[in-house]
Amino acid sequence: MKKKISPITTIELSSSRQLGRLVEQVRSLVRSARRTAATNINSLQTLTNFEIGRLIVEHEQAGQNRAAYGKETLKQLSLRLTSEFGRGFSEDNLSNMRKFHILWRGRISLISEKPSRKLRSTLISQQPADQLSTHSLNFTLSWSHYVLLLSIKDARERSFYEIEASRNSWSLPELKRQVNASLYERLALSRDKKRIQQLAKEGQIISQPEDLIKEPYVLEFLGIDEKSTYSESDLETAIIDKLEHFLLELGKGFLFEARQKRFTFDEDHFYVDLVFYNRLLRCYVLIDLKIGKLTHQDIGQMQMYVNYFDRYVKQPEEQQTIGIILCKKKRDALVELTLPKDAGIHAREYQLYLPSKEDLKQRLMEWAREEGEE
Repeated sequence: MKKKISPITTIELSSSRQLGRLVEQVRSLVRSARRTAATNINSLQTLTNFEIGRLIVEHEQAGQNRAAYGKETLKQLSLRLTSEFGRGFSEDNLSNMRKFHILWRGRISLISEKPSRKLRSTLISQQPADQLSTHSLNFTLSWSHYVLLLSIKDARERSFYEIEASRNSWSLPELKRQVNASLYERLALSRDKKRIQQLAKEGQIISQPEDLIKEPYVLEFLGIDEKSTYSESDLETAIIDKLEHFLLELGKGFLFEARQKRFTFDEDHFYVDLVFYNRLLRCYVLIDLKIGKLTHQDIGQMQMYVNYFDRYVKQPEEQQTIGIILCKKKRDALVELTLPKDAGIHAREYQLYLPSKEDLKQRLMEWAREEGEE
């Protein structure tokens, strides 16, 4: 026999569900408020440091415009501010504020004709932080993020990392990793001149398969010694163990679906090393791992994988499957001879150590010269 639920029990259950919804609504509101407060605090601190930098620059311009004078100014200013306000006003930090104002003042002036005057009046009247939103939108990262960006000399590269860190909510360690791994140079090497300019102005925009590709892929987070002996299975296992890091290296919009994805054709079984889906391009991305030099058999195998997914797996509304062969040594001539340009298959090298920024910049300069000669 079914046990009847008494009216009192029903009321209690209904009340419990209503209370649960209320708790969730309050929880969501509190979390949102805390995120907003943290963002406003970061923006206010960064904007205040920008203004301190402006005051230092204006003071130097009105005084003796000599390096020794500027150094002594920072030293005395640091002593007085530290004695009154405590940490945060070291000579190095004040120097960073000065440099921050110099590098960013041109862009801020595009947003408002007189940002400094409005900020000063706002701070004096002690209005709420959200009153600064007109300018805070220009400083969406923490001061620690901007200190790291100050170390980047190239303005286009600096702009790219600021846009990407803000858009993807990169933590400071994530930003450091992307800078150290030379993300900007690696993306630039996979683009033409026009799209390199787009990187600096808009960040990484994913609108076609080529926008996903880097050169090379950097897998230093796997912890595999470059000189050690390892198999493709070892490489695959290490990637799965560090999947979150690998997704960050792949880029935007990637979702992991399967490892060693099996499909059967003419009674033979085939296995794709790694299967991802990119929600921005709405397509499958297949990755095959090769620890040696790329061969035409590797390319033919990936072509078969891509054809199978296009014909039997993808939905009509989805885009064509992309295949990426990650190999230790790529052979450009072989790829060019084997594949048509619209094949949707890309061979890219991977390396197990952080790249040399100098080497990548040199390659980028050589590539730019070659493009200019054509």
